[in-house]
Amino acid sequence: MRRTFILILFTIINTWLISAVTIVTINNPEDWTYTELKNYVGQTIQFTNPMYVTNNYSSSSLTISPRRIFSPTNQAYPMSQEYNQLLTTDAKGTISLTGVSDYHRIGERMLNLTVKVNSQTSVSFQSCTWSGNTRKDIEQGFDQQAISKYGEPTILICTMNLEYYLVENFGTGYGPDSNADHQKQRAKVSKALATINADVYGFVEIQQGQGALAELAADLTQNTGRNFSYINDGGSVYGSYTKSGFVYCSDKVTPYGKLRENNTGVKNRKKTQAFQEISTGEKFLLSVNHFKAKSGSNASGDNADKNDGQGKFNGDRVREAQSVIENYKKDCTFYGDSDILIMGDLNAYAMEDPITLLRDNGMIDLHRAFHADSSYSYVYRGQLGYLDHALCNKTLYPQVTGMVAYHINSDESDRYTYDKSNDQTMFRCSDHDPIIVGLRLDSTATAIPEIVVPTVQIYYSDYRPHIRNAIGGYYIVYQLDGQVVTQSSITHSEEMIDGLQQGLYIINVYGQGTCLQTKLIVP
Repeated sequence: MRRTFILILFTIINTWLISAVTIVTINNPEDWTYTELKNYVGQTIQFTNPMYVTNNYSSSSLTISPRRIFSPTNQAYPMSQEYNQLLTTDAKGTISLTGVSDYHRIGERMLNLTVKVNSQTSVSFQSCTWSGNTRKDIEQGFDQQAISKYGEPTILICTMNLEYYLVENFGTGYGPDSNADHQKQRAKVSKALATINADVYGFVEIQQGQGALAELAADLTQNTGRNFSYINDGGSVYGSYTKSGFVYCSDKVTPYGKLRENNTGVKNRKKTQAFQEISTGEKFLLSVNHFKAKSGSNASGDNADKNDGQGKFNGDRVREAQSVIENYKKDCTFYGDSDILIMGDLNAYAMEDPITLLRDNGMIDLHRAFHADSSYSYVYRGQLGYLDHALCNKTLYPQVTGMVAYHINSDESDRYTYDKSNDQTMFRCSDHDPIIVGLRLDSTATAIPEIVVPTVQIYYSDYRPHIRNAIGGYYIVYQLDGQVVTQSSITHSEEMIDGLQQGLYIINVYGQGTCLQTKLIVP
């Protein structure tokens, strides 16, 4: 009896001790700097807001944040007030998370994340509900709705940086070190291209000569059951250097005229080819480009890093952008067609000088036209942005059905590259995502879909966003991953949007016969 009593007493005390472990609830981690974790060392805390994986490159930890973090120059002009605001916002709420045993991609959400605080910079994982952006979510193919926003495309264009795709001259420190490595690279890349199943491909960082292009064309033919060929530029292999090149489905399109090359800056990396749709006879020009990277030595003058977020060699990239504009006009005359699509790895984010120059000269940024500020194709040190661009002129824009970045690479850890693993999937076949554009060619098309100069306005008062001139309409606020945060009808001529936590959002405002889509920054 005494033994039973002691056992019962022990059980009661043990239960009480367990229940006495207090879980501190954190409602607004957006306000944090990492040093605030020191107040909770040794405690268990739970985040009521979703947390996001922002970096997964370490094998022992994840970097997490209450928001997906964008490169400031992807969202704001360098050194602008908005740029400085983003620098401050991006730094808040970022934490190192240990103890997660399984693999997770950048962008996965953690709901009701519970952790134990180890230090002011680190927490250990206890539990959560994982949601979104898994391999299973995207392995069946890219977002068909995004590519068909304005009708079903008849031609799909895909461009991709192949991260040094070599078929020979291995072991130079760039690309595969051996043929065995190349075959693993080839398998991953070919699976990705077949899954996309585009009609025209534009590649950068593919080996000079014709062997690499011929190999990928043969793989596409075998894997899709369609006939693919490539544009022979007449060049031969020179070391392990790379170029830009074209592969196309000869069942769907045929090259029109000769390949045009622009050798301003690095040679063999800016090329234009016209294609003609076989079924309609309609033509378009595809310009595939690879601008100077931000890395390298001897950056002086306007190429020196000005610490404005644009990095080194910005001057060279501006000159390359200018040359693309000048050659575009010549190319249109040469091919006898004004519809041009400018794509490729331009090594500059959306609001940096080279891209601004292209927009100022009449090019429409399809990332922003179709996805506002939520689009990305590359992740560097946890920051999202798009170096891989798709821009078109005003005559082609009415013939664009949609565009999308297919996130098979940027959100993946580089642990799954061909040279670091035996992973046989298409994921992390490059460090850049493929960019896909849908076209429905019609030279008589004149309507410009949904580029509206709205009377509706967004302004800030006391750091709070307000809507003007949309009475009787409504608004929807989204997180950058597309999750709806709040929505409401608009009942006043000056409507304040209240209750948003610090961060970056996308807002759609519907009113006065227009739709205003823009970003909100809540300080």
